Parts: sequence; structure tokens; C-alpha cells
Amino acid sequence: MPSEDQLVIDIDAVSKTYGGGVRALRDVELRVHPGEVFGLLGPNGAGKSTLVKILMTIVRPSDCKGRMFGAPIGDKAALSRVGYLPEHLRFPDYLTGEQVVDHFGAMAGVPRAARRRRSAELLETVGMLDWRDTRVGKYSKGMKQRLGVAQSLINDPDLVLLDEPTDGVDPLGRKEIRDIIARMKDNGKTVFVNSHLLSELELICERVAIMVKGEVVQQGAIEDLTEASRRYEFRVSVGENQDENALIAQAIDLNDGSIEYTPGVVRTTVSDVHAIQPMIDALRARGVTIHAIRPTRSSLEDLFMSAVKDGGGNPGGVRNKRSRKTRKGAGR
Repeated sequence: MPSEDQLVIDIDAVSKTYGGGVRALRDVELRVHPGEVFGLLGPNGAGKSTLVKILMTIVRPSDCKGRMFGAPIGDKAALSRVGYLPEHLRFPDYLTGEQVVDHFGAMAGVPRAARRRRSAELLETVGMLDWRDTRVGKYSKGMKQRLGVAQSLINDPDLVLLDEPTDGVDPLGRKEIRDIIARMKDNGKTVFVNSHLLSELELICERVAIMVKGEVVQQGAIEDLTEASRRYEFRVSVGENQDENALIAQAIDLNDGSIEYTPGVVRTTVSDVHAIQPMIDALRARGVTIHAIRPTRSSLEDLFMSAVKDGGGNPGGVRNKRSRKTRKGAGR
């Protein structure tokens, strides 16, 4: 259970209002723990990229209370520990891939000898070593994204902010970028991923935050957020000339609100494996064959759609808004 001083990102109230009174962010609270892959998701226009740009001091907030690596947001020493892949990052077409990575390393203050060594290592890591001497103008969209990931790591950061890292990348490229993110975590880095691809985030993230209309409405471990949706599903059948409906009705109470039955399938909202044992016994006692029992729960997409539909409802049972006292004791 990390203390506040150990959190990589700990923001209390980040707001941004543009001219004309357009509120892009509304008192955003967010906590990112060391060594985790954290996902920020939300519909277009939710304010995700604005928040990332505020963390990187690219956009000036209307209000910002929070810390990064224990220092105020915008602290230069803290920012030197961050690698960043912006959304829609563009490179000069006349530079080669190796020159691009070297250039970003120079801007980050990485010594020349270290830049040369790390450029080759990172291009190999992202599968671009064979293209190191090719000009960026000849790269595909996916190749440019991988190059962007490489440049974000040139300063050997402790925190990597990736804004839509798989945008425009084909399925194979997305798998490769996921693998790269997994290696970042294995190397002890904290990775903050902003993406609209829910399936991608579900595969790589331990904790997520959902933004709707500039507010973080859900935040926590995916397993915790979907805990309330845990179910058990039974695949069943009966012998020839037997009435499945009748046997099921004799075995279990179909008027029980926690049970749903459709031909061949019995579903229950009971989440405790011990609590479903009497149901198993009752079905078998009536001659019902149980082919499979499968635990299920809502997907990240289900959670997201519910949060967006409710405009900040509580589908997973974990709200973002908590008192400061409660937040201090929040575990991972």
C-alpha cells in the first residue's frame, strides 16, 4: 500500500476552462502507483489528451493541485524522469529513424555516447533496427508509432506517458506495442496509457480511470470495478424425451431474482463458488447434466459503456470521488 509520497501521479483537482466557458476538465482526481500499467479511457472529447498535456506542461490548467514523483506538477526534475509519446506526433520526413531518436535524446539532455548506444537498442526493441538508416518519410503510420515509442524511452524514464500509442497501427503492430509495454513494466517502469481501444487496455492495464465530460467517474483495478458483475453460468442438458424446462423448474426456483434460465443455460448472480454448490446438487439430483460451469464478469467495454450511459454512474461499485482522508489510505 504506497503512501502519497510514493505515488507517481497524485492529482486532487485539475480543471481546464477554455475561452467561452468551455470546461474541458472538472476537478479531476487521479492516482497512479509505481510500477503499474495505468489506462485512461473515455469517449472522444472527454478531456483525456488535455489532462496528459497538462501533466506534461504543454497546456496550462485553470487549476491544478497535485504532484508527480512527490513534486508539484510541472517540476523540471520530475519531468526529466518522464518519457512522452504525444498523440499525432510528427517527425521531419528527411531524418532517418536513428536520427529522430538521437534528436529527442539530445533535447532530453542524454549524453551523446549514451544516445548512440540507446538509439540502436531502442530501435531493436520496437522492431525498427532494420529501418534505422531509412528516412521517416518512407515509414508507414505503424512504423512511425513504433518510432514514437522508441523516442519516449531514450532518456530511460521512470514514467512513460503514451497518448494513443496504437492509433493507426494494424493488429500485429498493436500486439508488438503491447509486448513493449509489458517489457517496460518488467523493467520497473510506470506506464500511463491513454487510449480509446478498450480491448487493448483490458489486455495490458492493471488499473484504469474512466473519463466522461471532463470528469473521472470511475477509477481502480479492473477486477475491483467489475466485482459487482460476477456471475456463474451453467451449460446444461437433459436426456432424450425429458422436459428440460420442467426439470430445471423442479431443481431450482426460477422466481428467484438471482437466477436466469434460457434453454441450455442457467445463469446466477451468486458470486461465491461455495454458494452455488446446492444448485449443482439440485440439478444433478433431477438428472440434469452439467457440461460446464463458467465464472463470468463484465468486460472493460461493458463497464465503460455503462459509465458513459449513466454519465458517471457506479456500475462497478467504485467511485472516484473520495475524501482526502480516505484517499490517503487507498491501496493498490
